[in-house]
Amino acid sequence: MVAGLNGRSVTVPVPLHPGVRFRLLGQLVAESDGGPVPLGSLKQRAVLAALLGHPNTLLSTDLLTEAVWEDEPPRSARKNLQVYVSGLRGALGAERLAHRPGGYELRVADGELDTLRFDALVREGREAAAGDADGQAARLLGEALRLWDGPPLPDLRHSSALRAVAERLTCRYLGAVEDWAEVELRLGHAGQVANTLADLADRHPLRERLQAVHLLALHRAGRRAEALAAFGQLRQQLSRELGLSPGPELEACHRELLADCPTPPPRVAARHGRSVLPPDTTAFTGRETESAELVRAVRGAGRPVVLTGPVGVGKTALAIRAAHALRDDFPDGRLFVRLRDAAGHARDPQAVAADLARLLAGDPAGADPVHTPARWREWLAEHRVLVVLDGVADARTAHALLPPGGPATVLVTGRTPLPGLGAAHRIDLAPFTVPEALALLSLLVGAHRVDAAPAAAERIVTGCGLLPSAVRLAGYKLAALRHLPLDEFADRLADPHRALDELAVDETRLRDRLDTQWHALAPDQRTTLARLSRHPWAATFDLAHARRALTLDAAPALDALERLIMAGVLLCPAEETSAHTARYALPRLTHLHARLQPAAA
Repeated sequence: MVAGLNGRSVTVPVPLHPGVRFRLLGQLVAESDGGPVPLGSLKQRAVLAALLGHPNTLLSTDLLTEAVWEDEPPRSARKNLQVYVSGLRGALGAERLAHRPGGYELRVADGELDTLRFDALVREGREAAAGDADGQAARLLGEALRLWDGPPLPDLRHSSALRAVAERLTCRYLGAVEDWAEVELRLGHAGQVANTLADLADRHPLRERLQAVHLLALHRAGRRAEALAAFGQLRQQLSRELGLSPGPELEACHRELLADCPTPPPRVAARHGRSVLPPDTTAFTGRETESAELVRAVRGAGRPVVLTGPVGVGKTALAIRAAHALRDDFPDGRLFVRLRDAAGHARDPQAVAADLARLLAGDPAGADPVHTPARWREWLAEHRVLVVLDGVADARTAHALLPPGGPATVLVTGRTPLPGLGAAHRIDLAPFTVPEALALLSLLVGAHRVDAAPAAAERIVTGCGLLPSAVRLAGYKLAALRHLPLDEFADRLADPHRALDELAVDETRLRDRLDTQWHALAPDQRTTLARLSRHPWAATFDLAHARRALTLDAAPALDALERLIMAGVLLCPAEETSAHTARYALPRLTHLHARLQPAAA
């Protein structure tokens, strides 16, 4: 029985090297029609395992390095990786392993990798269960579970990256086992379910759905006393180790045990864990590429996914939208927690962990089911949940709340790049293009107003710095002030002394967020930003411009720019380039805000 990949398969129409098949659900194996394919040394197999853990996805050289050497790579790590990749190309076919900027991608068709086959069978089984076809669902889920050939990668767990792959696959397996067990219970096969789950229930005492279906199976197999005793022991363990009470599924199971009146287990498709998410905005346009990449990254994670970008670029809105879209991928729940208070100050990780615990307990007022980040991480390690940590100020805060491994996935949003999070999957959001910004403005104020004054509309969105949050505030105001001509509002945004005051609706003011960013900067970073803001704003500038503005030589000027990049204020080039040819971007509203600060006078 087993787990599949933490994500959905990406179909490659034609096998790229016919006859090669991979197994990841147990020992790492590659086979061809002629027998086993030699995979080389331990480190070379570690590279292949990491790539198979994220098939058809670009995997960075940083993550591959971490998979092979953990935190102690040799100075020759990059060259060694190239040697291992060359060896794999020789064994598997050169066309299968593609090198692209930043890393490598292993191309695998659905029928070539057991985890992709597993995913497809589980997905079909769940769809059958949702359609009341329990017999078909049991067959499909059982076929998926038979792909399991033991704990994944037993000899390749020397690094956290590969342990994360193995733990993710194991969790996927447990979820499929739970689906299968619930279907089999509805078919009346309680004895088979009770026997099959006995060892798994012992090994995963904190996985509440598994425990609930096992207890129900015991009860319906005529072993009620055994089920009641097991529930009592489980309740004590939850309280002693995590300070938690049994969740809704276990409580419902306990009520059935006490009543001695069996009820049908829930439908697979109807089961979703506790989710606490802000509502998804209906006024959302653009970001198709970024949305697809974010959902794909979260589904195939096994490591933090980090969404970064400047103030107002729409990180939170995109993260919330992705979390809503991933409802079926996280059966134990989706949680959203802000890491900054109302004044924009970073919150203490222990207070955040306490909030998370209260969400899980369903008790917003109180008690203390989990007091510390350590206990929160223990719970997280046993549950397939998505946790959105919004507005993370530094890696220290994120590390205190990240799981040590296991099935949970964490999506982090923040202004700064958070390099301290290591080999995370990083997605940088840039401001809108002009067409994207105009599409959002049209959605908010009406396409007829935008079409009637296209030049003024473009001046408005460029006056907003093409930032989604700013365009949204402008749109909300114009929708309320329907008498206000677009060209007049564009003139207001062009006035440097008035623009920030115009981008405010009720208690939501873009100026407040820019104030928070300004005060979070170190004194030397403020000085750099202030000096840059004294010069007229331009969409991009180069190092020569920065040297003139900062009155510095090339090396210290470059260092000052890079400190602003690390602070999330300055946007850096998307592609590798030399320092002398790079083009940097300072968002217009950040430039304007810095220009108005006393330090910039």
